[in-house]
Amino acid sequence: MPHVLCLTRYVHVPYRRSLTPTRRTVLARDGHRCAYCAGPADTVDHVHPRSRGGTHSWTNVVAACSRCNHRKADRLLAEIGWQLLVTPAHPRGPVAVLGAAVRPHPSWMAYLAA
Repeated sequence: MPHVLCLTRYVHVPYRRSLTPTRRTVLARDGHRCAYCAGPADTVDHVHPRSRGGTHSWTNVVAACSRCNHRKADRLLAEIGWQLLVTPAHPRGPVAVLGAAVRPHPSWMAYLAA
């Protein structure tokens, strides 16, 4: 079986629903770095806690290390005097989400843009 396939034509998909953030995609979007201390992140934190009416959306979730996530708990940033090092945003385009969800095979690297 070949590792790389070449499409001969493109089929346009007119509608793509927005994907909800998952742990894997949020960590990939933030580069596996904690939004509070810039250390290695392994969890996801809601900036405005869900227990206080926050939503599970791209603009409200950030990657966080377990230490910062535990210390923040269900408090607001203003209450503990913290600031975000990054601004959470929706990733641009479906490629950003799909690229985070699937690890490319090493043989694909010659065909993928850096």
